[in-house]
Amino acid sequence: MTTPPAGTSPLTQARHHDVARRRLRVQHALADMHAKAEEITISSVAARAKVHRSFIHRHPDLHAAVLQAADPATSSPHSASTAVSRTSLMADNANLRDRNRRLVHQVHDLEARLSDILGAQAFERTGLGGPSRVQQLEADNETHRQHILDLTRALEERDEELAAARESNRRLMAELNRTASR
Repeated sequence: MTTPPAGTSPLTQARHHDVARRRLRVQHALADMHAKAEEITISSVAARAKVHRSFIHRHPDLHAAVLQAADPATSSPHSASTAVSRTSLMADNANLRDRNRRLVHQVHDLEARLSDILGAQAFERTGLGGPSRVQQLEADNETHRQHILDLTRALEERDEELAAARESNRRLMAELNRTASR
């Protein structure tokens, strides 16, 4: 334990002693957990030492010691080339989950495409009408939609022109009324 400088207040001295005791508890907890080969995290060490996690974070040497002990590549006697860290396993797991999600979406897309192709083939074979007729109806439908959009746009332009003409007419009438009243 470090002793506080001479001439400090009793409260400051008590604080220094308290910090030193908590640092020692963290070091003992870390050594104990390492000896028992338990999983070492900042939270688990803090819980074992009966200190708050922020205490470990506030002391860079304790923080570094916990992180070094938590990494099995640096703390285990096995060679570094064969050691697999928990972090790398979690990264691999996340990558595999993401790949699985992408593959699921790809399978759904392929199933939908296959369903469309098989449906078109069945439609042709039954003689109820070929897809070309459906495609022609869809093309006609799209042409009509475009025509409706053009007409709607023209109607909106005419409404704007009418509103502008009405406003101009109001201004002219107001001006005429002002000149006539003078």
